[in-house]
Amino acid sequence: MSGKRLYIIKIGTSSLTDGDGRLDTRKLSCLVGQVADVRDAGDEVVIVTSGSIAAGFHALGYASRPSGVSAKQASAAVGQGLLMEEYTKYLSDRGYVSAQVLLTRDDFTDRRRYKNAFSALELLIARGAVPVVNENDTVAVDELRVGDNDTLSAQVAAMMHADLLIILTDTDGLYTKDPSKKADAVHIDRVDRITPEIEAYAGAAGSANGTGGMITKLRGADLATRAGTPVLITSSKIEDVIKKAVAGEARGTLFTADGSLRTKQQWTAFYAPSRGNVFIDRGAADAVVNRGGSLLSAGIAAVEGDFDEGDVVTVFTSGDHKPIGRGIARMPRASMAAKNGGIAIHKDDLVLTTLSIEDM
Repeated sequence: MSGKRLYIIKIGTSSLTDGDGRLDTRKLSCLVGQVADVRDAGDEVVIVTSGSIAAGFHALGYASRPSGVSAKQASAAVGQGLLMEEYTKYLSDRGYVSAQVLLTRDDFTDRRRYKNAFSALELLIARGAVPVVNENDTVAVDELRVGDNDTLSAQVAAMMHADLLIILTDTDGLYTKDPSKKADAVHIDRVDRITPEIEAYAGAAGSANGTGGMITKLRGADLATRAGTPVLITSSKIEDVIKKAVAGEARGTLFTADGSLRTKQQWTAFYAPSRGNVFIDRGAADAVVNRGGSLLSAGIAAVEGDFDEGDVVTVFTSGDHKPIGRGIARMPRASMAAKNGGIAIHKDDLVLTTLSIEDM
């Protein structure tokens, strides 16, 4: 993919449905046409799509989008094939092969599955296909309930080291207040760091036909930008929005990238299950945060959990229990607790979550 830019385009349910919550194939066709235009220009695209429930609930006899988990799962089971059929048809019309990729968050927590997903997507892109990613909603109970594909699109963008994640929704970015209710709402064009104030702007409500809301998009943006991928939240209602977005001309909120974690570091920071907690003294915290050093066993004040060498653990300060980061243990719990040995977590295996010790 040398010389080409890779765009991850997350298409939300509100961008694919009509007023009754059903799949609107005209909207889908328009967006796919813009994706094909980006491909025609020589760049690469991975689509992360919602809409499987919207595509399937009517076929099962529901008058409107169901609210129960089992009914959503059943609707998704029917709708997944119908949704993919539409993507396949419209991409094929433009000369591109579509490739369905179904993932759950569990595919990111297991390191082997994570590497396999990365390799499969990388090969599909290299062979000229357009991957169409969705969560496996039929089995992903927790993910189905809250903000599933906002997080998923950020995970894919981070994993693939994308040049830009474009999140299409029903609003043109982040505002200080709900613009549909408050005339004095101010649009935010750019965010360099997601602070509690920025999160407070997001609220919690999503559209009637989707899940999550702006807050899940901010959490996705936080993940992607920390991994080195900038994020644009914009509206699918804007004419030629995808083409404008890749040209830097779409109205929206741009979240700038503030890091560039390697694939192994991303897995440690975002996906790997933490097997224990390690509490370190102030001196050790200063050494790892401010001076970029490894965590030595001498600086460990306490440990929790049953972990072994090679497991991922979460590191906190011992006094106020503020999180510092996550890392791969170089010794088991017993050795850390006894302060045996030298390096407990090597600096190359420690991913920080704070900028400096003063922040804490």
